[in-house]
Amino acid sequence: MALLTDQERSEFTAAHADWAIERETITRTFEFDDFVGAMVFVNAVALDAEKAFHHPDIDIRWNKVTLTLSTHSEGGLTQKDVDMADAVERTL
Repeated sequence: MALLTDQERSEFTAAHADWAIERETITRTFEFDDFVGAMVFVNAVALDAEKAFHHPDIDIRWNKVTLTLSTHSEGGLTQKDVDMADAVERTL
């Protein structure tokens, strides 16, 4: 799978203002009312990730969840990461 071009990275950033591209990752932190809300979100993301066979790094801190996406097998960002970010957005 091809790495995202500079143009594709720019398009992603323009369409996903809450996500940040940092080198070869896409990251976003989500905040919820409480731990249970955060865990409900994480479980929904896990189901989507399993279907896509593309698993984000997930950091859970009480009511905050940080997702980091990267296609490790390709050494950077690919369309799989964009698709996973879109799936996460649909989870909200």
